[in-house]
Formats: sequence, structure tokens, C-alpha cells
Amino acid sequence: MQKYSDIDSTDLRILSLLIENAALPYTEIGKRVFVSGGTVHVRMKKLEQMGIVKGSQLVIDPAKLGWDISAFLGIYLDKSSLYEQVAVELEKIPEVVNIHYTTGIYSIFTKIVCRDTGHLREILHDKIQKVSGIQRTETFISLEERINRSIPLAEV
Repeated sequence: MQKYSDIDSTDLRILSLLIENAALPYTEIGKRVFVSGGTVHVRMKKLEQMGIVKGSQLVIDPAKLGWDISAFLGIYLDKSSLYEQVAVELEKIPEVVNIHYTTGIYSIFTKIVCRDTGHLREILHDKIQKVSGIQRTETFISLEERINRSIPLAEV
């Protein structure tokens, strides 16, 4: 993973403000970091081209839309060399919201979000456990997500 030395404190302050509120207009960010809105735009394009900024997304509360179950799955593979093939298949399942290739007892650790326990069972039984290369899974249901945040970048 390449690290970039040409990121300065202004870049970090811009990113920090956007992490806090991605809807903040570039002109407002510029005022807060003492540059023009155009400069913020140019710097954001640079950060995107460098792969530091991978896009933006709307964050919703799935539970308020009836998706009440968040679960984590530890996935054992038949062989670790099957990771890429299995990951591609897991990406096709919309309820899978994170996939991590890990060390330790699991080859893959994922997060899935479902409407209820019946939906969870359906996803596990009818989709995930039928992916070729998955030996078995262990499921951990989340009772509460306390925080979900980005890393701290800079004082603003």
C-alpha cells in the first residue's frame, strides 16, 4: 500500500471536515481552511486520483427502514487460495456489506444486514453457505453498534 508524502495539513483539514459532514459545500470548507472553494475542488480531485478518497455515500440507519439484524460471519474456507473466488461470490449478495480477508481462525470476516432472523437464516442457508469454497461459518449477531467512524485526521 503506497503512502503519500505530498498530503499536507490543508488536505487533512479538508478531509476531516468532509468526514464530519460530507454534504458541506466546497465554498464553506474553503472558508474554514482559508482557501477558495476552487482550491478545495482541485485538492479533492487530486485526493481521488491518488486513491485516498474513494467516493462518498449516504449513510442511513438500516434499522429505521426495517433491517433490524446486523450479524458478523466468520467464514472458514476449504483452502485459503479460494479467497478471491469466494469474495467475488459474496459481493453478489446485497446483504453482505463488508468483506475482510483476515488472519486468525477465519479466512474471511463479513458483516451482513438483514430484516429479521428469518431473513438472516435465508441468507445464510440459501446464499452464503452455498458458495463454493466455503467450508462453514460462525455467526455473531450484533446487539448494538456503538460507534462507526473514520480515523481522526487533523484538528479543524
